[in-house]
Amino acid sequence: MQDPLHLALLYGSTRDGRFCDTVADWLRAQLALRRDYTIDAIDPALLDLPHRHGGTPSADLVNLQQRIWRADAFVVVVPEYNHGYPAALKYVIDSVQAHWQAKPVAFVAYGGHSGGVRAAEQLRQVFSGLHAVPVRDGVYFTQAWDRFDTEGRPRDGDASARAARRMLDQLAWYGHALRQARAAWPYPAG
Repeated sequence: MQDPLHLALLYGSTRDGRFCDTVADWLRAQLALRRDYTIDAIDPALLDLPHRHGGTPSADLVNLQQRIWRADAFVVVVPEYNHGYPAALKYVIDSVQAHWQAKPVAFVAYGGHSGGVRAAEQLRQVFSGLHAVPVRDGVYFTQAWDRFDTEGRPRDGDASARAARRMLDQLAWYGHALRQARAAWPYPAG
């Protein structure tokens, strides 16, 4: 078996009372069933990030950049707000720049009728622009607040678990392939 991939699990919401914790906790339980990942949960709500780009980076920003640099792969748990993804998430993504390059990223999205698909599709464009590699499959929860029980488990547990396994299998394939490629030669960013 290959060395486990270092997975950064990025929380996409910083709102008070957010549902992101419920979805991320479920995903962490899915990840706990696997041996091919180590997990670094990155919650921007717990970081003291500067309000502007530029200048001397804060200690939390430097730490964030180092954590993203160390990661082999990413899963972003993202809500859909007003047909898009949260501004706080965009700030985090833009604060890191080149550390996303040649690494795979997957999405677990949630929201109303669309299940966060629009937010995830917009993020696919953003991450592609940063030379990351979005994987095809993701997990999407429509009407998410009604889809989880009081224990934080999806009411359609088997279907959601299958979707998560498929996504994490794809992420692992790309993660190992790209980790080997990065080790063999530097990524030729533009």
